[in-house]
Formats: sequence, structure tokens, C-alpha cells
Amino acid sequence: QVQLVESGGGLVQPGGSLRLSCTASGNIRVIYDMGWYRQAPGKEREAVAKISSGGSTYYADSVKGRFTISRDNAKNTWYLQMNSLKPDDTAVYQCNADIQVWSRTSYWGPGTQVTVSS
Repeated sequence: QVQLVESGGGLVQPGGSLRLSCTASGNIRVIYDMGWYRQAPGKEREAVAKISSGGSTYYADSVKGRFTISRDNAKNTWYLQMNSLKPDDTAVYQCNADIQVWSRTSYWGPGTQVTVSS
């Protein structure tokens, strides 16, 4: 009943920038919180950034000062602005949200590839 779709991934040079977007659609009553995760080959999935329904934010230490999470509640959309990208940022980035349809449930997007390379 709910679908999440990411966009904005691609290939970028070190030091460059990308902006990821995630849009939720379906029988949505409330989106309580939103986030971005990433997973590189051979590594565990990690939380990159989160934003709560109250507006509080969380960032992984590795991206503080470089990444910014934001949201547009009217569009059921949230963003991850990524600046000063490094090769270690290369991963599949996946959006996540807790969404109420009939009950509060966690939903995930399919993921979008971000590659940082010269």
C-alpha cells in the first residue's frame, strides 16, 4: 500500500556533490520519521542521517559537516544533500521511514547507487 522511491544517485568525482530524494506514495496517513542508510560491498548497512517528525536530526560521525538531511512534509519527500564526497562514500543508498497506514510500519526504498571516483 506504500511505496518509497529514491532518485538522484550516480557517478561523481571526489569533492563533488549529489542530492538524493525519496518520495513516499500510497495510503499514507502519517510519516513519523525519515532517514537515509547506505551499504557498501562487504560492509554492514549503516545509518547515515535521520530526521524525526519533531525536526531533530542525527548524522553519522563520518558525514557530519558534509551531509544534510531535510524534508518536505507536503510532498511526502525527504532529501540528502551530500557535499565534499569521498571515495569511501561509495555505496547503495536506501531511504527509510516509519509510516502509518492502519498501523505504524517501517518501509524501505529499493536503493540508489552512489559512486565517487575519478
